[in-house]
Amino acid sequence: MRLIKLHAILLVLIACMVTVVKSQEKIKPYISGEKLVYVAHFGWLNAGKATFTIYEKEFEGKHLYHAVAEASTIGLADKLFEVRDVYESYFNPENNQTYLAIRNISEGKYRYYNEVRYYYDENKVVSQKSGEHEVPDNILDMLGAFYFFRGSMVEEITEVGDELIMDTYFADEIFPLKMRYVGDEKIKTKLGTFNTMKFSPVVEPGRIFDSEDDVTIWLSKDKNFIPLQIRIDLIIGSIKCDLIEYSGLQYELDQID
Repeated sequence: MRLIKLHAILLVLIACMVTVVKSQEKIKPYISGEKLVYVAHFGWLNAGKATFTIYEKEFEGKHLYHAVAEASTIGLADKLFEVRDVYESYFNPENNQTYLAIRNISEGKYRYYNEVRYYYDENKVVSQKSGEHEVPDNILDMLGAFYFFRGSMVEEITEVGDELIMDTYFADEIFPLKMRYVGDEKIKTKLGTFNTMKFSPVVEPGRIFDSEDDVTIWLSKDKNFIPLQIRIDLIIGSIKCDLIEYSGLQYELDQID
């Protein structure tokens, strides 16, 4: 079911969560053992599921965070076009710099696997598929950027219209991202009612999107800064992603009674 491929939803979810590198000298809003589960809806159809987990891990002699994002089709969508995508990021707990990023894609008959290693002192990455590439300072992988964002600049945004910009490395390309703060909003979800911070990542109009404001994300306005709901307005219709399950949070999720 290529029109609602889960890797695209996962990419938007992660891409929506990034910003400029800042100091990490404070308690992060996530801890080892955190798990977030989302369901994606396309109209009345439950199209897919995405799960984010993060754990501390000793890897190649280094103490790192190991983040894993898994996306899969479910129900009827799974029968029409099976998706089993896995993204992994090993990054430094102190400064969130990526050590290794893995992309493992299974979509219908299509298969893709790649590993990318990051070398910040040399401003380069080395892709298993395409070799060495020069990159800007402070580049991050997509999944690592999701956790980096939550531990850095979100709480420093002060005014509607503020924009956050950074570069990430994805699919063997430098992927520039821009995030616009829209304002605060109270929303009702399957888990309850929450105060949120509303963001609109700037997307490129064209084959998929009508305008640059066709993606909206609502982050919990508490110390967790987790995405509670995402809406993706496509030319063919809207996809909505809802947080349906969570565990291992650093802080209790603030819910409005």
